[in-house]
Amino acid sequence: MTRKQEIERRRTFAIISHPDAGKTTLTEKLLLFGGAIQIAGAVKSNKIKKTATSDFLEIEKQRGISVATSVMGFEYKGKKINILDTPGHQDFAEDTYRTLTAVDSVIVVIDVAKGVEAQTEKLAEVCRMRNTPVIVFINKLDREGKDAFELLDEVEEKLKIKVRPMSWPIGMGERFKGVYNLYENNLSLFSGSDKQRKEETVDISDVNDPQVDKLVGAQAAKTLHEEVELVEGVYEPLDLKDYLDAKVAPVFFGSALNMFGVREMLDCFINIAPSPRGMETEERAIDPMDEKFSGFVFKIHANIDPNHRNRIAFLRVTSGTFERNKGYNHVRLGKTLRFSSPTSFMAQKKEVIDDAYPGDIVGLPDPGNFKIGDALSDGEPLHFKGIPSFAPEMFRYIENADPMKTKQLRQGIDMLMDEGVAQLFTRKINGRQIVGCVGALQFEVIQHRLEHEYNAKCRYEAVSLHKACWISAEDDKELDKFVDMKLNYLAEDKDGRLVFLADSAWALQMAQEQYPKIQFHFKSEF
Repeated sequence: MTRKQEIERRRTFAIISHPDAGKTTLTEKLLLFGGAIQIAGAVKSNKIKKTATSDFLEIEKQRGISVATSVMGFEYKGKKINILDTPGHQDFAEDTYRTLTAVDSVIVVIDVAKGVEAQTEKLAEVCRMRNTPVIVFINKLDREGKDAFELLDEVEEKLKIKVRPMSWPIGMGERFKGVYNLYENNLSLFSGSDKQRKEETVDISDVNDPQVDKLVGAQAAKTLHEEVELVEGVYEPLDLKDYLDAKVAPVFFGSALNMFGVREMLDCFINIAPSPRGMETEERAIDPMDEKFSGFVFKIHANIDPNHRNRIAFLRVTSGTFERNKGYNHVRLGKTLRFSSPTSFMAQKKEVIDDAYPGDIVGLPDPGNFKIGDALSDGEPLHFKGIPSFAPEMFRYIENADPMKTKQLRQGIDMLMDEGVAQLFTRKINGRQIVGCVGALQFEVIQHRLEHEYNAKCRYEAVSLHKACWISAEDDKELDKFVDMKLNYLAEDKDGRLVFLADSAWALQMAQEQYPKIQFHFKSEF
């Protein structure tokens, strides 16, 4: 297979949703279709019967939520599928934002009963900013929920994107009989007391086919006929270009838990979703077909195997071919690195690979060389754009709870901060360390992981802060003057950059007004 064919057969996408919409369950069903796993884990009422394949942190298993992005790859009908399953919980949104820089398209999962929720809106906004193509999967049709037309209106209004139904539900909850696939013109029927889908689908000429009455009953067939007629009258046929330009979202209905409607969506997805797309750097636009290798790190995971204290940097290949044992330029450090055991992922299972193509996610063993946003290349100095850290809004002093484990605590904090899930600030005035997070649950995760992965204990103390923001100035004298006057409110981040710690919105506003030549940055890209 040529390199061009390898690139064109790749589909790299993220699954995003509000918590509990069924995102991790959908991920597992896609893996089952791809033959990547043989049995799915079920996550119910936050109690794990069998732990979800993509949730591999101990705290994820206990709480029944995803707190880190998982990467999974599998083959399906000649396509190489790379799924990035993201956290739904808003306290881990920063990890999801960065993940969206590494994908070419997105599947949004929506709970039929709850409709479009707040976190889904925020994540869809990031997709809009990046013009990322979106497919919508409306989940849990085996339960009672909102009317299908009402849901479509809600998606258009809240996600600010036109929709085009590609399948249509026949009833809902107890009355749910199956799905009419407008894309392939067939029926998928729900059957049996356990609501499992039949192995085969029924091909029909169209929704008026006499078979439909026999299969779903006269009343349900009549309703289906009326609703499909309305769909065809209201929504324009899917224009592939509009989907790829992120102007319209194909919509599928189903039940991920029962594996219903998932295959229909997957078959459509592999046909219409984009192959790897270009990326922007400060220097130039990167085309995936470029011969020279380039890639960037969008995630770092410490302790992916707690027994070996190892770190993995997740690299998205953007152009050329990544080859094992070949020397590549680490742009920020300005040195050549070789990787003897780069890996591909199936959640926490990984295998060594010899090469990778644009769209692939490669795990690089990392003794501490990488930071999020770092670029690797064949030699060209590239700086990828749009992979920021955000100014945190929740803060706590972090203290050592076990003086005998000082070294372990320091190592654990260093490694966890490198993952980018939280930020560490050291006060200039007294050296006290402050952890800043986007969401409160992160503090619990850090404490849990320090204890269980690094054998170190920490405790938190309250600190009254409103915002932390990076500062810079073109005039060194002006910056020195600011530092002298505001020393009590200054800290350094992990990279030694100056950070202003504002204890109130008023204090931040006053500092900005008094020092107009100082730039205050609310994300790390400046």
